[in-house]
Amino acid sequence: MDLLAVACLSLAGCLVSYMLRWVLEWRSQRCYMLHYECYKGRDEMKLNTGKCAEVVQRNKNLGLEEYRFLLRTMVSSGIGEETYGPRNVLEGREENPTLPDALSEMDDIIFSTTDNLFRRTGVSPSEIDILVLNVSLFAPAPSLASRVINRYKMRDDIKCYNLSGLGCSASVISIDLVQRLFKTCKNSLALVVSTETMGPHWYCGKNRSMMLSNCLFRAGGSSVLLTNDPRRKNKAIMRLKTVVRAHVGSDDDAYSCCIQMEDKEGYQGFLLTKYLKNAAAKALTKNLQVLLPKVLPMKELLRYAIVRSLKKKTKGESSGGGIGLNLKTGLQHFCIHPGGRAIIEGAGKSLGLNEYDIEPSRNALHRFGNTSSGGLWYVLGYMEAKKRLRKGDKLLMISMGAGFESNNCVWDIMKDLDDENVWTDSIQRYPEAAKVPNPFKEKFDWINDETLSSVRIA
Repeated sequence: MDLLAVACLSLAGCLVSYMLRWVLEWRSQRCYMLHYECYKGRDEMKLNTGKCAEVVQRNKNLGLEEYRFLLRTMVSSGIGEETYGPRNVLEGREENPTLPDALSEMDDIIFSTTDNLFRRTGVSPSEIDILVLNVSLFAPAPSLASRVINRYKMRDDIKCYNLSGLGCSASVISIDLVQRLFKTCKNSLALVVSTETMGPHWYCGKNRSMMLSNCLFRAGGSSVLLTNDPRRKNKAIMRLKTVVRAHVGSDDDAYSCCIQMEDKEGYQGFLLTKYLKNAAAKALTKNLQVLLPKVLPMKELLRYAIVRSLKKKTKGESSGGGIGLNLKTGLQHFCIHPGGRAIIEGAGKSLGLNEYDIEPSRNALHRFGNTSSGGLWYVLGYMEAKKRLRKGDKLLMISMGAGFESNNCVWDIMKDLDDENVWTDSIQRYPEAAKVPNPFKEKFDWINDETLSSVRIA
């Protein structure tokens, strides 16, 4: 056999080996979503304008200026009056929360969503191989994940993970963890539970930067069922395409822009600083630099590179706002974390999205508030309720959270989605690409300095 033949056989062997390794790696990274469930509170848990005013007036630490600031923040928050509050706050016990209060709040959210998930999918708790539960601000012993295992009497060989301190983007981190575990856990089922405890962390002081969390954060959460079992592929609604995580916590301003702390009077709360917007932009930019080349077509990437190069030659540097890429060449839907009106609008502008694209996030914030790590799934539920999600579409989830970090993922939609969900009884009140009424503006925007004093005394 001559040298050419040997070389050809060697090359062919290398190609076969490479393709086999690629196929095996691809198979090991399979991650399908079977279903998801979002929490929906009872009507008596709704924080309407009247109850919000009562809660605010109970805070005797507020002076006239703080009271006015809080009302203005509520008016401009983008929050509606059907969001859900924790029981101890609604009952006037926000200054003295108890451990049973926190556990009761978690039980209601976690078990209602997992009960519904098991019922709708037909999966038994005993079939779960991996459990990942994330709650940032509450870490009792035994862990909340252990509480789930005890409630459902799950198997003793289950792989259990209880995550804390990861903020609003913990749900995507949990999905990334599951995908990595799937590489060594074949034909498995994973349950991801994402929520946050509001009751024990209601801020009762007068620091303006810490009062913001009371205006935005609300009770909520989600449970998601994932699998890498090819036998369940036909039942899946979405397939995970890629996950990218970026962390800018080495920057002191970014690290401290969203942080749990005590104020000067000893009141515990969550501080949100003015640097939050810059930190979010920095983390999101670093994330998209890695993620977008994986999901956008080569034609769009080449167009962007050429245009950017020409701009540098003619103007010395790239100009204009936004990232310059047309995301809609490879993505059809955008789940932006409903953390606040400024975050949603800022992300939409930088990504070149229009009102239709950010409508689901804007309305999820209005209807359910900022539900921390569970927020993305309310946005997804809105899209499904509006019958936007069709087989073959690609969906980008954009999450940002304390650290500061941006954790994003892309899903391939495997079937048309139109199941009933938490939006079923309210979706008709949210018309396409239209601004919904602001009840706080209607009821509080008329307040001026003179009337404010009398309202505060009353």
